[in-house]
Amino acid sequence: EVRLTESGGGSVQAGGSLKLSCKVSGYSGPTYCMGWFRQAPGKEREGVASIYSGGTSTYYVDSVKGRFTISQSNDETTLYLQMNNLRPEDSAMYFCARDKGRYIGCGNYVGSGAHNFGPTGQGTQVTVSS
Repeated sequence: EVRLTESGGGSVQAGGSLKLSCKVSGYSGPTYCMGWFRQAPGKEREGVASIYSGGTSTYYVDSVKGRFTISQSNDETTLYLQMNNLRPEDSAMYFCARDKGRYIGCGNYVGSGAHNFGPTGQGTQVTVSS
């Protein structure tokens, strides 16, 4: 059974930085895409960033381009999201997730494509104050 465990969330002031981590275990099949999505109270799930296995391609929702960076460890057991220049509108619960075991193009997980993700973790809260 796949398990994803996020950490690294917290409370920061606008302009600050946080680095989220996600440990992945328990899955032995192929992985094509992994990523992060966020959900704020009363809002739809939003795909923030995704990465193709091996890190050769990354994708971001427009609102975080130039501020967030997605990466993964060499053995692909840990996924990261470096978040710089945080804004109050970035406040949300952040979840890491993986694909459903088939390739649909990693760019299809960002923005409104977050519903394409498969297994996800419990999330980590990010709160940015102005």
